[in-house]
Amino acid sequence: MHGRCQSPAAVLSPLPADLPDQVSRALREDIGSGDVTADLIPASTQARAQVLCRQAALLCGAPWFDATFRQLDPAVQVRWRFAEGAQVAADSTLCELHGPARAILTGERTALNFLQLLSATATITQRYVAALAGTQCRILDTRKTLPGLRSAQKYAVRCGGGENHRLGLYDMVLIKENHIAAAGSIGAAVGAARSAAVPVEVEVESLEQLRQALDARADRVLLDNFNLAGLRSAVALNRGHAHPALLEASGGVTLEGIAAIAATGVDYISCGSLTKNVDAIDLSMRFGGPGG
Repeated sequence: MHGRCQSPAAVLSPLPADLPDQVSRALREDIGSGDVTADLIPASTQARAQVLCRQAALLCGAPWFDATFRQLDPAVQVRWRFAEGAQVAADSTLCELHGPARAILTGERTALNFLQLLSATATITQRYVAALAGTQCRILDTRKTLPGLRSAQKYAVRCGGGENHRLGLYDMVLIKENHIAAAGSIGAAVGAARSAAVPVEVEVESLEQLRQALDARADRVLLDNFNLAGLRSAVALNRGHAHPALLEASGGVTLEGIAAIAATGVDYISCGSLTKNVDAIDLSMRFGGPGG
């Protein structure tokens, strides 16, 4: 399990090690053989610009924004009016830029793409976390992320106050239906998994499968598409078992229904919508005219 961001107003969590690679890939994809439009502007032209946020949001992605211009031209200066992780009101100016006009024009879309995507992920996560206020339940993301941007989106989830489920196939065993079929039983699958030095989770679809997972001493059990009555029964069964596990509810999770799921007593709720159903934050960059 990867930790929750406790202080969203400061440095939120370690930045992904592949952040520079994410930015360089995005720039290569956009620029290709060269920005033929920005090249119409004289190389000596300096410009000022500002980034406007049209809706309320949790600001996330400033390090990617900065890295975009740093890789293009270190002469571009970015001055932020809000800290990473700050709550931003609609119609706010997020930052101001000054430097070579060509670099600002070339980096505009790539920088805004990162900022609007990660702010959107952090903002929706914050809403889900708020819906769980007063409970002990915690919200988890999933591996349903945009290809190539998993570490960035999982960072954004932490910025929003959520927690990360496994980062990939390497840091947690998650035994699903096909794994169980291949191994022969839940017990056999969990037994084989014990040789791995990582937590073991089992996905189940019934109370009988939950009982088998608990008997096998799984660390965590994912309750897949259980209704509320089924979740309550699962919590009761788990509490009465000699080897209780952490329980995670998943499937059909919505912002409107998450509080009711939490009220059943599960420990975690995982939700793919945090990272796959992204409604980008409305941002725009406006030039203030050439400057010195």
